[in-house]
Amino acid sequence: MNAKFLRLLLIAVLALCMGAVAACGDDDDDSSGSGGNTEEAASTPEAEKIKVGMVTDIGGLNDRSFNEAAYKGLQKAESELGVEIRALTSKAPTDYVPNLTTLARQQYDLIIAVGFLMAEDTEKIANQFPETNFAIIDSSQQAMKSQPKNLEGLLFKENEAGYLVGYMAGLYVKDKGGDQVVSAVGGQQVPAVDAYIAGYQKGAKDANPDVKTPFAYSQDFVDQAKCKELGLNQIAEGSQVVFAVAGGCGLGALDAAKEKGKQGIGVDADQAYLGDHIMTSALKKVDEAAFTAAKQVQDGTFKPGTDTVFDVKSGGVGYGKTNDVGAKYADKVDAVLEQIKSGEISDIPTTPSK
Repeated sequence: MNAKFLRLLLIAVLALCMGAVAACGDDDDDSSGSGGNTEEAASTPEAEKIKVGMVTDIGGLNDRSFNEAAYKGLQKAESELGVEIRALTSKAPTDYVPNLTTLARQQYDLIIAVGFLMAEDTEKIANQFPETNFAIIDSSQQAMKSQPKNLEGLLFKENEAGYLVGYMAGLYVKDKGGDQVVSAVGGQQVPAVDAYIAGYQKGAKDANPDVKTPFAYSQDFVDQAKCKELGLNQIAEGSQVVFAVAGGCGLGALDAAKEKGKQGIGVDADQAYLGDHIMTSALKKVDEAAFTAAKQVQDGTFKPGTDTVFDVKSGGVGYGKTNDVGAKYADKVDAVLEQIKSGEISDIPTTPSK
């Protein structure tokens, strides 16, 4: 009993001492002191915590490209900013409106729509929920008929990224000899896909005026078999490099390059992990765009009613890791990248040429 009594007495004394120290801290004018300031600082992150939702296009989170990259941006916001996140997958275009509406009704502070195909539905739902912040990747708020004031367009200069990888591809076939052909397999014909292919064509031709740059559309962002068939056809017609611009479908085109011993170029995310046949990837940092939008909403600097454009100069687009083949041309591509940054190279088209 004596031992128990002593323990209780000790606890009581310690509590009194801690209370005294805290009281002294409250009277201390030194802002670096603990006490009341510590409790306030600890509560601040909780007060700033926001909810950010994302709706994928039909490519889904496992496309290993566009949608997956956007989700990685949300995951970064979750780990670094303490943001609460949720992603809803769209299996068909008819899922866009229900998914966007669900997040809006759940009072998410920011809802990110992933892809140009969602533009019309995102505009509609943004107008229905004017107090909710929306952002859409690859679609312009300024180009929308109603221009919702609570929506921001997150755009990229894909033509610049396409130019860089096209330049590398053009140099490669020039040195290798044989058929002077580099090709591209697009998914659905949307502005972002067109811009990638147009830049790719221009870069390849600037590096190698004799090169041919055929391309085709699968009209699909999911079915790998469709893109593989197009890739195999292009290789049969002499293509030595296949640029896949088709989300998950594009994995089929890259597999065709691997199967036939040709070079492949990935898109959006760095797809070097697919194997040694990946010369490089045209990067569009969708993850950083998603993360930046979440951070802006959290710190009160979000800019709805506008478009934000990510380009080479801002670091928003570029090219990824290279295999041993691509590494031989990295210095020359880096020099071209600097010329784009400085504005010396600026006439990069956004519409492919036949």
